[in-house]
Amino acid sequence: MEDDSPHNMPGMTRSDSSGASSVDQHIHAPIPIRPGLPSRRSSGTMIVPRDSYEVGPVELELGPNDVRAMSPRRTSQDIEALGKEARAELQRHAKALQDSLISLFNRIEAVKEEHNKLDNNNKFLQKYIGDLMTTSKITASSSRSKK
Repeated sequence: MEDDSPHNMPGMTRSDSSGASSVDQHIHAPIPIRPGLPSRRSSGTMIVPRDSYEVGPVELELGPNDVRAMSPRRTSQDIEALGKEARAELQRHAKALQDSLISLFNRIEAVKEEHNKLDNNNKFLQKYIGDLMTTSKITASSSRSKK
């Protein structure tokens, strides 16, 4: 039997001076063992030639009792009817937008005409007031000169 005392173990030295009983004590730590990995086969290459039959969607053969086969599906007539209805609704919406655009345009034109009319009246009134002021200055200066 080998002596496992700290004096005989390489790299272990004691630096304390406690007693001989502590010299015989060891610190045993179990060395963990990593569990082995299960063996696997290689998955191989993931590259598939373009012309391969493995490329593309896989069509499933669904039986009559399969839930996926029982899901509600639209027929081509249903899809066509939905398309016509959507187009008709879109045309109604476009027509309503065009009508509102035409009414806005007509309103803008009416407001422009009213603005031009009021602007012309304003210029006429400014000229009239200016003429009255000139006339009143002339009459005021002539009436003062007569006094």
